[in-house]
Amino acid sequence: MIETCPDTDSAVRGIAPGSTVLISGFGGAGMPFALVDALCRTEVGDLTLVSNNAGNGTTGLAALLARGMVRKVVCSFPRQSDSYVFDELYRAGKVELELVPQGTLAERIRAGGAGIGGFYTPTGAGTPLAEGKETRVIDGRDHVLEFPIKGDIALIRAHRADRMGNLVHRKTARNFAPIMAAAATLTVVEVDEIVPVGAVDPETVVTPSIYVDRLVAVDRLVAVDRLVAVDRLTEATA
Repeated sequence: MIETCPDTDSAVRGIAPGSTVLISGFGGAGMPFALVDALCRTEVGDLTLVSNNAGNGTTGLAALLARGMVRKVVCSFPRQSDSYVFDELYRAGKVELELVPQGTLAERIRAGGAGIGGFYTPTGAGTPLAEGKETRVIDGRDHVLEFPIKGDIALIRAHRADRMGNLVHRKTARNFAPIMAAAATLTVVEVDEIVPVGAVDPETVVTPSIYVDRLVAVDRLVAVDRLVAVDRLTEATA
């Protein structure tokens, strides 16, 4: 049964310390800003964060890190010009990093949702990323054995949902959301709007309701504007 939550705080309730949290997004595209903000307010610690990157500025994923809520980050793109929160914590030994090539990250998450026990890939073979991993030669090339990633909870962003939980994603904001929804025990989705059953063309559904547990409608522009305002205030007073 899909639960429609009245607010983001109730949508993220019950997350336990030590949970593995999958968070969609490619930069700002598809990032569930409002849900991440609500997760910050829980102050739940010892989290393993799985996402494409390790945060920007001081809001969103970076805010989780800055609050000391994250023990480990699993991502493909941890460093960029404004990833200073992660940089400082990592250099100080306060957060672990598992660096995963982007395609491998996506496939490991997909494998988690599909029930695949592991797969071989040539990506990373012969590099430090393959150290300690089983390898074998397939079609004359070295391949590395990679294992699936599963989440206790997934926080994802979609454009629209019907009341059954069928999701429509907007263009590139789709990115990691569908596979993360399938790979998590509990999937929480923020959307622009929740519409009646039948109002969504079945041909446009990307993530079916079977993978969705909780829905919350948020004003994305308000959520993003508030996070940007907090980020600017933090930088101005630093």
